[in-house]
Amino acid sequence: MKYTKQNIQKKRQILSSEKIRRNSKISLFLFKYAFIISIALIVTGLGLGVGFVRGILKTTPQITKDSVHSKGYITTIYDNKGSTIKTLSNHDSNRIYTPLSSVPKNLQHAFIAIEDERYYSHNGIDLYGIIRATFLGIRNQSLSQGGSTITQQLIKNNVLGIQPEKTTMERLERKIKEQSLALELEKIASKQYILEEYLNAINLGEGTLGVQTASQKYFNKDVSELTLSECAVLASITKNPTRLNPVTHPENNASRRSLVLQNMLEQHYITKKEYREALSDDVYTRIQKNAAAAPAKKTTNSYFEDALILQVVKDLKKQLGYDETKAYNAIYSGGLKIYSTQDQQIQKIADSVTNDSSNYPKATKIALSYSLSAKTVSGKDVVYSDHNLLDYMRKNNLGNQLIFTDEASAKTVVTKFKQYILSKGETITNESFQTTIQPQISMTIMNQSNGTVEALVGGRGNKTSDLSLNRATGTTRQPGSTFKILSAFLPALDKNHMTLATVYEDAPYNYIDTNRPVRNYYKGYKGYSTIREAITNSMNVVSAKTIADVTPKTSFEYLMNLGFSTLVSNETTSNGNVYTDITQSLSLGGLTYGVTNMELTSAYASIANGGTYQKPVLYTKVVDHNGNILLSNTQKGKRVMKESTAFLLTDAMKDVITKGTGKSAKLSSSMAVAGKSGTTSNSYDYWFSGYTPYHTASVWMGYDKNTNFASDNTHKKIWAKVMNEIIKTKQEQTTDFKKPADIVKAKVCKESGKLAIKGVCDHDPRGSRVITEYFEKGTVPTQTCDIHVAVEVCKTSDKLATKNCPANKKQRKIYIVRKKGSHGKTADTPYMLPKKYQSVFCKKH
Repeated sequence: MKYTKQNIQKKRQILSSEKIRRNSKISLFLFKYAFIISIALIVTGLGLGVGFVRGILKTTPQITKDSVHSKGYITTIYDNKGSTIKTLSNHDSNRIYTPLSSVPKNLQHAFIAIEDERYYSHNGIDLYGIIRATFLGIRNQSLSQGGSTITQQLIKNNVLGIQPEKTTMERLERKIKEQSLALELEKIASKQYILEEYLNAINLGEGTLGVQTASQKYFNKDVSELTLSECAVLASITKNPTRLNPVTHPENNASRRSLVLQNMLEQHYITKKEYREALSDDVYTRIQKNAAAAPAKKTTNSYFEDALILQVVKDLKKQLGYDETKAYNAIYSGGLKIYSTQDQQIQKIADSVTNDSSNYPKATKIALSYSLSAKTVSGKDVVYSDHNLLDYMRKNNLGNQLIFTDEASAKTVVTKFKQYILSKGETITNESFQTTIQPQISMTIMNQSNGTVEALVGGRGNKTSDLSLNRATGTTRQPGSTFKILSAFLPALDKNHMTLATVYEDAPYNYIDTNRPVRNYYKGYKGYSTIREAITNSMNVVSAKTIADVTPKTSFEYLMNLGFSTLVSNETTSNGNVYTDITQSLSLGGLTYGVTNMELTSAYASIANGGTYQKPVLYTKVVDHNGNILLSNTQKGKRVMKESTAFLLTDAMKDVITKGTGKSAKLSSSMAVAGKSGTTSNSYDYWFSGYTPYHTASVWMGYDKNTNFASDNTHKKIWAKVMNEIIKTKQEQTTDFKKPADIVKAKVCKESGKLAIKGVCDHDPRGSRVITEYFEKGTVPTQTCDIHVAVEVCKTSDKLATKNCPANKKQRKIYIVRKKGSHGKTADTPYMLPKKYQSVFCKKH
């Protein structure tokens, strides 16, 4: 065969066709093989899946109408010795069962519109909702996108109990059980029955379960009397009962309420007119006033019990994957045994001392919370709040704050305000008048060795409701000078190789980052001062200079390790303002939001505990009604500073008590004690944080609404009275704090913090400036004093002595010299080297 061009092309076509057929056969074979393998995997997967589901369904309880009815077991709270403190049950949680016929249609529809819009059309599970939740879960890489119907939520809360939901497998198992039981329940119970049970079981914040209790708590009325706006408020709480609480977070609830009303409009439950009227209702003012005027309950929880419940709820959510409703149901009807850390003896001492009126100044006052509802001449409803009353007072020269000497004085002003309202032709329909004793107080007492909180005081006066304002755990206040120890001096000693003998000059000084002057609480400046003196006398300038060398960034890192959760590293608000606590003013406790009493106490407890931080805990373990441990609070602790640092700070703070700003906190016994006082520059907040070898405690005193006042050291005296009683009751042995092996003593010059020069530093005109100080090994100074100078002066000329000055006319004088860059008059000024000697002296040296 000739290899012509046509033959070659034909040959190529034949070979190409054969190659295509061969590749097609291979592809077909591979496709068939892959298809067979895929089918096999699907079948195997389905088999495993069916087996997995069957295994779950075997352990799923049988459903009956009675099994979804709200019921439960009594939970018991024990103290740290195992004695019963309190029992919690459905009654204590204020669940009041209400038939659906007494629940307004608007309230029913509000819950359905926001929680389960296809409630009346699905059979227990909402396939559309599941698909949507699955899509969102894949997109957000989360399995917590919802999709649960009202029926499923009821089963989750009332049937499935308190099983853990921490892992993906546990959540999947619960979801399968939930959906299976929802299908079964819808077969045997009507939609009305299910909705009634749901509305009586749902968690609506602050320990309230069910719409009737929530209606009475937030609106002081029967559920049947709720308006559309109020119905929307309650339906808004369900998603997150803490974050959407209308009392503590009205702005969050208002945003959610808008969504509820919008859904109700879109789903044709309400008209546009009803929507607009409800949206414009000033419902949150009424809620605040009802909360303030709520009557006291006979079984009101103590502040400790409130904080304990909240900590258990938080840990059930974080560690076991519970949602908030399930967590509260577990506490109030799960038959739990909660072993708290409370020491009842110590708690009684703290309550007794902080509530004893004789321990406070005679100038005790009251703060007024007031609102007034009225109808105008045209029939329009109006609500007057604290703000309106305050405006009236200012315009009529009746005062500029709602603080009064007594209740009678407050009523006199209110009467005048009511007369003013009546003079406008308005009719008064309702009034809320509530007073709170001022100043208020909070106190936390911890066992520093293990982090257990043994007593908690959240305020003084009558506690009128559960989960109310807790000033020890739930409010932040500016810490003042108590923060110097933690933010400035702790990192200085621990990381920057400074010592208690390190010297800074207390002299006029501006913050580096803001150029604002730093002012001491005392007049003038003390000159060269050691860190020990700065701690003892609470010296602001030295603190600010110290943190400048430490750097605010390093300081902030130390504070975060000490467990503070309210500090801000970089926060941008909605209006574009940027806030940060990483500033030089951190040295004096100048914070964006402040700190809580409990977290400040635990930070000081870290020093008392030799440098080991223990997270503050209110319980040791939580056991379910079957004896299984749900939560355990055992902890090893975390080292946050060297043991030597803790000892040095403690030793300096002992001086605060004996000869510094904390003398009013001195104990009557010989028990070793250390601590630090703190007062904000505006006199709003007064603190004392201190400890013995056994207990750490912090006291805060101030007005709930920032008001300056003179404490007269009341807070320090209360701290000392409480600690003295604890020592007597516990019969604690008199002992000192443990000194680590790497602590040594050395003599140094107080003016320079360096080794003293014999015949110079000990001959200062004010007396010897040589002191004995504690040091960590390796930090004892090796250089000699560079602040003191000795000069020879000729008595006859009062100039530096020369060789022409007779020996009997020569006089040796000791002065101090100022470091470059310093300025301003201080207590050292009279002892500084005179100018007439400086030029000659500088030439000579």
